[in-house]
Amino acid sequence: QVQLVESGGGLVQPGGSLRLSCSASGFTFSIYDMSWYRQAPGKERELVAALTRAGGPTNYADSVKGRFTISRDNAKNTVYLQMNSLKPEDTAVYYCKAAFRKYDYWGQGTQVTVSS
Repeated sequence: QVQLVESGGGLVQPGGSLRLSCSASGFTFSIYDMSWYRQAPGKERELVAALTRAGGPTNYADSVKGRFTISRDNAKNTVYLQMNSLKPEDTAVYYCKAAFRKYDYWGQGTQVTVSS
């Protein structure tokens, strides 16, 4: 069955870095556009970064431009989110999403907490 499994979240101090991974199975990963979303407590889910199936171009939320980088490895069926210079306002549950035509799949999310 279709699975998206995020990992790499955790507690990090402001200014630190984390790399999230999303491992996909059960569908043809290489033809899907991949993206990362996040949802903070009391807020709506928002797009953080997106990457087409061909590996580019990328799209980033203004709040993370220059700090976050999305990438994918189609050989490993994995999409990554490198997060640098983390801020307390980056605290949220991070989700990966796969999209192709009418098909959307979501992972279960991984918690990122930025706090001293």
